[in-house]
Amino acid sequence: MNKKLLLILIGIFILAGTFAIMQQDNLVTAFNRVFNSEEEEAFEKAEYKRLTPEEAKEMMETEDVIILDVRTEDEFRQGHIEGAILIPDYDLDKLAAERLPDKQATILLYCRSGNRSELSSHLLIGMGYQNVYDFGGILDWRYGEVQGEPVN
Repeated sequence: MNKKLLLILIGIFILAGTFAIMQQDNLVTAFNRVFNSEEEEAFEKAEYKRLTPEEAKEMMETEDVIILDVRTEDEFRQGHIEGAILIPDYDLDKLAAERLPDKQATILLYCRSGNRSELSSHLLIGMGYQNVYDFGGILDWRYGEVQGEPVN
């Protein structure tokens, strides 16, 4: 009797394992289908890019760019780069689609020291933005600041 019970249990485990493998294959197939789409191919091409403040300044002067400040509203009021828009890092996932509708636009990000801008760059890239550049913190910016309220 114990041998029959053992054989039944082994059979159940084999069937359960086979079912689990089949389910995993279905998940892999679905995953591959998603990652083979054109949008995902474009996403895979996007990568994290770091600029120096000098490189960012040159881009601001020669290209059509969006300057994105990811600090808090209080920090922004105290001084920001002229022309910058404010989307605090903690609101970026909620507000990016509305305020940054063009995922092909060139976006230059900064914060105070470079930590939040790096994380925010990765977030935007993960959301499908293609031309995201982190130029660190305003602490390293040597080209002047303006004060005032955000215009968002």
